[in-house]
Amino acid sequence: MGHKEYDIGIVGLGVMGANLGLNIASRGRQVAGYNRTAEKAHRFTQRGAIELKNIPDARAWGTGDLRAFAAALKTPRVCLLMVPASAVDDAIAEIKPFLEPGDILIDGGNSHFPDTERRLDQLAKDGLHFIGMGVSGGEEGARHGPSMMPGGEQKAWERVRPLLEPAAAKASDGTPCVAWMGRGGAGHFVKMVHNGIEYALMQLIAESYDLMRRGLGLELDAIQQRFAAWNRGPLASYLIEITADILQQRDADGSYLLDHIKDAARQKGTGRWTTEAALALGIPTPTIDAAVTARGLSDFFDFRQQAAKTLTGVSSEGRAQALRAPGLPERLEEALLTGMILSYAQGMQLIGTAASEYAYGTSLETVAGIWRGGCIIRAALLEEIRAAYRSSPNLENLIIDPGFVAKLGSAQAALRGIVAAAARAGIPAPAHASALAYYDALISARLPANLIQAQRDYFGAHTYERLDRPGTFHTLWKKDAK
Repeated sequence: MGHKEYDIGIVGLGVMGANLGLNIASRGRQVAGYNRTAEKAHRFTQRGAIELKNIPDARAWGTGDLRAFAAALKTPRVCLLMVPASAVDDAIAEIKPFLEPGDILIDGGNSHFPDTERRLDQLAKDGLHFIGMGVSGGEEGARHGPSMMPGGEQKAWERVRPLLEPAAAKASDGTPCVAWMGRGGAGHFVKMVHNGIEYALMQLIAESYDLMRRGLGLELDAIQQRFAAWNRGPLASYLIEITADILQQRDADGSYLLDHIKDAARQKGTGRWTTEAALALGIPTPTIDAAVTARGLSDFFDFRQQAAKTLTGVSSEGRAQALRAPGLPERLEEALLTGMILSYAQGMQLIGTAASEYAYGTSLETVAGIWRGGCIIRAALLEEIRAAYRSSPNLENLIIDPGFVAKLGSAQAALRGIVAAAARAGIPAPAHASALAYYDALISARLPANLIQAQRDYFGAHTYERLDRPGTFHTLWKKDAK
């Protein structure tokens, strides 16, 4: 190992870090890796020797010696941190003594965007450049091509762009699925909302499965065939594809594995962060919110077992009758597609609002473009979403794009039918129901918020506006007025 011969350094050689490092190296680059655990560093070197042996100029070397790691990097150094969000500050503090002004740090974890903005300001005082970059695609994506969402200093991005673009997933038109998301914490904000949309899509898919399994009583092989067919049509997406794979997975005894998995979903916080950010910005994201809440409800596993025995709901006969409507399985596809469109619409409006409010400068067309490949929420729909924002960069909400106006207009009946059937059958479908309520609220010229404003003025003198003349008003409300 010579002095200053490596193009980029990876700090944190867990599954994601090691795989992304080997991915970058496989494009003819020299990648150094550092991990406190010497065994992981050694394994990275071993994997590099095996996986890169037939690739010219490609090299991967790992070490547990931070000083040697920093000394091996070409200057200005480029260090990509692939550590948990909770460990980023510690990792920065550990490597900072070995860095020099002009060096570039990239945080490739799931950091909260306010933390990214704080680190950007702090490191700038020491002459260090910082990029907060969301990475999506899981361990396979990291190794073979993820979607990457960098934000922060654009000059720093231009410096690392030749290193990252070749390692990114490629969309169907060959475009690398990595692009600058904007200033400040834009990269991690976009990744956070990506994960919020992911929550919504997963919940919508799970509800469709539940309606077929518990509601219609279909066997898993029949449900699997339906998902596989859906993946060949408008619903084509990574999450639909893996759902079809999951539904056919067998356990060691030949039974379906899915039937043995505990129905208590976990979360790491990005969905909740999306909801919190949406509330702070005043942007409704009800389907994402419902998905976050649904995971929380699922975690009350023991309580649900008790409540299921104690409380009454819809009988099995009543459930069967509620779901006996002809064409229900077919309507599920349209309902799911409608829910997915509305989930993307909520997330994209949130990103657009943040781009304006926080002066990120994010392009929604670019966001949709880099989500077309590599990431967890990649879907055929994103081609149309990208086209919508290319046609109208300042589109306030996706639902008023002419193409989506037509889609939603024809598919809303299916969503209404599914939500109504689920309610009659006593099968919770909060994501579908919230998506429908979101759509209906946005197309309502009048909402009952006038009564809410009157109530607020009655008990708190909060004032209200009128439709018939400008200004702010307060009324001395009379009790028992006749």
